[in-house]
Amino acid sequence: MPGLPNRQRKDPLSYDRLIRRFQSPAEREADGKRKGYSGVLEADLWRSEAKIDALADSGKNGPEMSYGRNANGEIVAEEKDEVPASKEEGEQRWRKQVELRFLKGDDADFDYSIIDESDLYDAPEEARDIQDQWFEDEEEFFTLEVQDSTLKGQTGIQDF
Repeated sequence: MPGLPNRQRKDPLSYDRLIRRFQSPAEREADGKRKGYSGVLEADLWRSEAKIDALADSGKNGPEMSYGRNANGEIVAEEKDEVPASKEEGEQRWRKQVELRFLKGDDADFDYSIIDESDLYDAPEEARDIQDQWFEDEEEFFTLEVQDSTLKGQTGIQDF
């Protein structure tokens, strides 16, 4: 049984709003056949659980994935200005959200200790220290040659 793709499982609400809504009926049908009946049920359960979590903690999924209730008690998923205009915009937003989640360290499927504890990734900091030291050690110099009352060299005037 194939199960859900990892990107759907990580953030089912974002996937639903930004990717799935732009799938054609043929793409959805092919996706459903690939997942099978149990896979479709699994996706629905993941989305339902994520909506419940989002209602309980509206700040957890970020401002784009907030859920609330209207005056009638119905679940309101999004405002009109939150809806992507096209499939491409939806994919761009999806990629940006995944990237930001990774950079913030919120990707539960990634072992950040591999990077945090590795000395291989500390080199840029050392290179910056070497460069800073080079600039500190460098002596300032200016060239001023006076010939016929015309200054040549550093004048202090930006002339670009």
